[in-house]
Amino acid sequence: MGSRLSQPFESYITAPPGTAAAPAKPAPPATPGAPTSPAEHRLLKTCWSCRVLSGLGLMGAGGYVYWVARKPVKMGYPPSPWTITQMVIGLSIATWGIVVMADPKGKAYRVV
Repeated sequence: MGSRLSQPFESYITAPPGTAAAPAKPAPPATPGAPTSPAEHRLLKTCWSCRVLSGLGLMGAGGYVYWVARKPVKMGYPPSPWTITQMVIGLSIATWGIVVMADPKGKAYRVV
């Protein structure tokens, strides 16, 4: 959040085109199954406010999708397959929000 404000001022000022040196060749991409750097991994685990905000947003979106699909059923109309699908999708989105807030993968092992 606020990536430009959290970086030093010099990091996003560019030099004139004639004075800039050739950029260094980037490192080859990591293998697909390789873990990320420890600093990046810990940052995602310690941002409690990010997890709460994301989790509550997903729970709210899932609740809204479920509520919209449930309205015709409450009025007495028989549920169609599409209505049931919407309800399942709404519950799935809300469950995803709970998982984001609970962070079960981060608690399964200790990060040193």
